[in-house]
Amino acid sequence: MAEKAKAPNGKLGVMVVGLGAVTTTFMTGVLMARKGLAKPVGSMTQYDKIRVGKGADKKYLHYKDIVPLADLNDIEFAAWDVYPANAYESALNAEVLKEKDIEPVKDELVKIKPIKAAFDKNYAKRLDGDNVKDCKTRWEMVEALREDIRKFKEESGVERVVVLWAASTEVYVPINEKVHYTLADLEKAMKDNDTENIAPSMCYAYAALKEGAPFIMGAPNTTVDIPAMWELAEQTKLPIAGKDFKTGQTLVKSGFAPIIGTRCLGLSGWFSTNILGNRDGLVLDEPANFRTKEVSKLSTLESILVPEDQPDLYGHGNDEDTQYYHKVRINYYPPRNDNKEGWDNIDIFGWMNYPMQIKINFLCRDSILAAPLCLDLVLLSDLAARAGRYGTQRFLSFFLKSPQHDYTQDEVPVNHLFQQYVMLKNAIREMGGYEADEEID
Repeated sequence: MAEKAKAPNGKLGVMVVGLGAVTTTFMTGVLMARKGLAKPVGSMTQYDKIRVGKGADKKYLHYKDIVPLADLNDIEFAAWDVYPANAYESALNAEVLKEKDIEPVKDELVKIKPIKAAFDKNYAKRLDGDNVKDCKTRWEMVEALREDIRKFKEESGVERVVVLWAASTEVYVPINEKVHYTLADLEKAMKDNDTENIAPSMCYAYAALKEGAPFIMGAPNTTVDIPAMWELAEQTKLPIAGKDFKTGQTLVKSGFAPIIGTRCLGLSGWFSTNILGNRDGLVLDEPANFRTKEVSKLSTLESILVPEDQPDLYGHGNDEDTQYYHKVRINYYPPRNDNKEGWDNIDIFGWMNYPMQIKINFLCRDSILAAPLCLDLVLLSDLAARAGRYGTQRFLSFFLKSPQHDYTQDEVPVNHLFQQYVMLKNAIREMGGYEADEEID
């Protein structure tokens, strides 16, 4: 039987990297919900009910009635950002929420002033803020970030901290076995200031884990999905999760692809395109940054509709004629700001190979979908830490586009939304002292 989670005592500090649209929407929503002025819609930890027990003992309960989740009233926020605007100014600038939904918690938001960010412009060329640490090396970045975490703990009096990356997508960092495979090599590269292989996000993750804080990667960056970080998470006995919040198009894909698979229909191609105009869109307009995102968005489908398993259904479409054709595009379009639009064109075929098409047009609000994920990932990572779970938290893949997995052992990540949901429910059951009683088929 897995370990039951210990009850939280004291406050939970949530330190977020990036104080942009997603973070300020998340913070404002939590603060408004605490006052009973808004509802945390979309949050599994606040709304979902799952079954525990079987037969006569069967009950459907909210998560908080199964496991000891931190209460929204016990959360204290802090953030790092390259821009000096406080959370209130940043929430207004983001133009996601109406002023009337921000004003009631203005006093609390004004107090959240961003800590200077550990930043390297080469990793996000489109960002131009000056609220940045003056660090000569990556190791100095780590030391400065560790100091920030200690200082926040001391000043706010929180008992526990979780660090969440909700900042921009960095340029793609290919995994380098000489640097990323062992903790000793990673630390040496940080000390040698290997700026090519060590992204700033790695410094945040390293600092968090060293300071006893679980770390969550909400962008598709190569950060904690490297063996060196897994080693550090084992050493510090802390949970890590990543990567990339599963909000709009990929959520649709991970839920819709199972329809095609379960119904045994064929797939010739799936074309996905997006327009968005927020800071995320601006950064992703840079090809090197888009490459990071593309790898994460493309990986979803391939593990749900597997050509090797069903060659008749998924073995057609591209030039090699061994698999359906899958393409993903993102275009920066400022007029839309945070209101992203995603189009999916799906070419399927049925009986006797006759073709059909499905079109999905999702006019989503990026931050409105991401904010509840931030809350769930933070609360569940904190819970996992109190249950003695450490290393990659695969049960959190429900919330993530490109779930972390051990590729050194050829592990295939679970991307199928309903299988991910089974993993989530089983973990909640275990941490509540119940039996994990659902199978992933």
